[in-house]
Amino acid sequence: MADPLGLIGSGGGMRPSVRPSGLVKTTGPLRTDGKIGSDKSEAPDFKEMLLNQLKEVNDLGREATQATEDLLTGKRKDFETVMLATRKADMATQMLLQLRNKVMTAYDEVKQIRV
Repeated sequence: MADPLGLIGSGGGMRPSVRPSGLVKTTGPLRTDGKIGSDKSEAPDFKEMLLNQLKEVNDLGREATQATEDLLTGKRKDFETVMLATRKADMATQMLLQLRNKVMTAYDEVKQIRV
């Protein structure tokens, strides 16, 4: 399956680098709040990454809709690119729905944890 959002191959910058001994590599000094690393993160946080991916899925949907409208009005003659744009938008939406389902499953599991 293709990766229209680019989440699979890039890793999203969310995995910490791991040393051969299995220890997580620390980057930066100890902060005042007790966490390791610098106060300003080099990688985007999860919220920013998710919002960027949502915007990209929305843009793909708009491009597919515009391509379909152009084909129907006669502004465009290439049916193949319209089908590719539509399929790309569909795959991105399906991947986004699967991500949502995984997050909801994880949330339900966290709710079941007894403290």
